Amino acid sequence: MENTDVNRSLKTRHLSMIALGGSIGTGLFVASGSSISTAGPGGALIAYVAIGIMVYFLMTSLGEMATYMPVSGSFATYATKFIDPAMGFALGWNYWFNWAITLAVDLSTISLVIKYWFPNWSSWKISLTFLVVLLVINLISVGSFGETEYWLSSIKVTAVIVFLIVGALTIMGILGHDGAVGLSNYTYKKAPIVGGIPAVLSVFVVAGFSFQGTELIGITAGESATPEKSIPKAIKQVFWRILLFYILSIAVIGALIPYTSPNLLGSEAGDIAISPFTIVFKRVGIPLAAGVMNAVILTSVISAANSGLYAASRMLWSMSKQGMAPKAFERTNGHGVPVFSLLLTAIVGGAALFTSLYGDSFYELLVAASGLTGFIAWLGIAFSHYRFRRAYLNKGYELDDLKYKAKWFPFGPILAIVLGIIIIIGQDIRSLVNFNIGRLLISYSGLIILFICWLYYKLRYKTKFVKLDDIDVAETKKNHHF
Repeated sequence: MENTDVNRSLKTRHLSMIALGGSIGTGLFVASGSSISTAGPGGALIAYVAIGIMVYFLMTSLGEMATYMPVSGSFATYATKFIDPAMGFALGWNYWFNWAITLAVDLSTISLVIKYWFPNWSSWKISLTFLVVLLVINLISVGSFGETEYWLSSIKVTAVIVFLIVGALTIMGILGHDGAVGLSNYTYKKAPIVGGIPAVLSVFVVAGFSFQGTELIGITAGESATPEKSIPKAIKQVFWRILLFYILSIAVIGALIPYTSPNLLGSEAGDIAISPFTIVFKRVGIPLAAGVMNAVILTSVISAANSGLYAASRMLWSMSKQGMAPKAFERTNGHGVPVFSLLLTAIVGGAALFTSLYGDSFYELLVAASGLTGFIAWLGIAFSHYRFRRAYLNKGYELDDLKYKAKWFPFGPILAIVLGIIIIIGQDIRSLVNFNIGRLLISYSGLIILFICWLYYKLRYKTKFVKLDDIDVAETKKNHHF
């Protein structure tokens, strides 16, 4: 008989680091500089705090559902049960597509970073080598994926902690040659907030992209050894760490580098080696600062590619189990790894990568199409939780029976939905105001793909919006026990 089950072998430390590592990446190491340049240190802080709060509520919403019903490919399953099967189908395929394309972006970035040391190496050979290595790691077992992710994430976390210590000592004048810097850059020229509300809103989008990946904890729930214990613990730890890392890092960068510095725009121009972290380390005289930070950024991008390959394959496996993808993709090997789901994700990611070799326009379209999918998934999580909690109480169940309760319901999911819509609309606000139809079709193509997937499933299977009375929470509980 064919094996179609995954193994529950991810430990709490794996889950904590996967969720933490999923969001600490190039968004923090590289794009944080352009955020401060755009909205000033105060504006950047406001945007990151707001998105951080939104992410907290999203994670608690996901945590409540994932401890109650731990499944791989969770948000598609939750949307199917609590909203509409057509929405579950659309969310699942969009999320898979997003990670498959993001895998191509990450592989392309890996080759850029390595060329810092080896400029003459072939880009496509570097990318292909890393794709094969990551595919092998993921094929061995979920444990090998978890362990790899744990150590890659540990390097990133260590780099941020060292940066915060060095930055704080520099601000106080204990390190560096300029004496105490203090907080003078927060009142320099137009600081702390530059460009008003439009600039802060544009940073909302950047901050949103930076935090994407935290939802991976919902994907890993189906392979957690003790989801009822490890998911709540991971969510509590991860949120505070992420918020502290992001907010403190941006506060330190804003204090040490004036928002007018052209160095902050280095990251915007795509020069991966010029990171605000590198600038700060160089300033205090740390030798080989650029090389060290480049190595950290490399581990960060490898970690993102590793997570992407994992997340996409589990979503495809889950969709197959629900009959929303071909049956072949639910097959797993002796270690519970969905082999065909992994292989298809790697092939699509590789194919997307090679389109960039033959012209940027199609590749840019693919990247733009996948850009909104993470935010769409966040909206799906928030709305699914709103419906789940209402159905749960509607059936007369007690909140105290939930292994993990999301606080401040319904404020949390409603805030996440409102901010999510603002971010999606703000994705390309300039083209929206000027009504540039060509740019709009590219920028919002993720929404178009979602609608096409939803409409196809809706028309083919005549699905209906699930009424609260028809959501069988007891059956959900029975079928997905620990």
